[in-house]
Amino acid sequence: MANIDSNKVWSRVNNDPNVESKPLHVLVTGAAGQIGYNLLFLIAHGLMFGPNQTVYLHLYDIMVEAMEGVKMELADCCFPLVKGVVASNKTEVAFKDVECAILVAGMPRKVGMERKELIGINTRIMKEQALALKNFANPHVRVLVVANPANTNALVV
Repeated sequence: MANIDSNKVWSRVNNDPNVESKPLHVLVTGAAGQIGYNLLFLIAHGLMFGPNQTVYLHLYDIMVEAMEGVKMELADCCFPLVKGVVASNKTEVAFKDVECAILVAGMPRKVGMERKELIGINTRIMKEQALALKNFANPHVRVLVVANPANTNALVV
């Protein structure tokens, strides 16, 4: 495993209040779901990347109408750190040039569902998202896998 200089991992994030930051392009998949929805507002408040880092939010979800509602709510809040929001169910739009991807989208485990079933469904979802990251994201994108089972999904990505 390669040694990673922790000072360089997030060198793209601005911590200096005296310097205007270039917006960080942040993707949240499953943006219309409960976790994605709440995460977006934490990011917009500056609680993930800090109070000095502006962001351009990329929302991806198959629930298009609900996602558009989330986009409108973000606009209504007038968060000073949010410089723009794109919401799409098309990977070539939502994943374009993202520098940080938070993969929340996945099928939740239902009552009576075997773990093997869940892994099969979410593996397909993760493969689609991994391919979109490869094809459309910034080549130095940082990826955080949230969707369960997270350990298996991270391996797939």
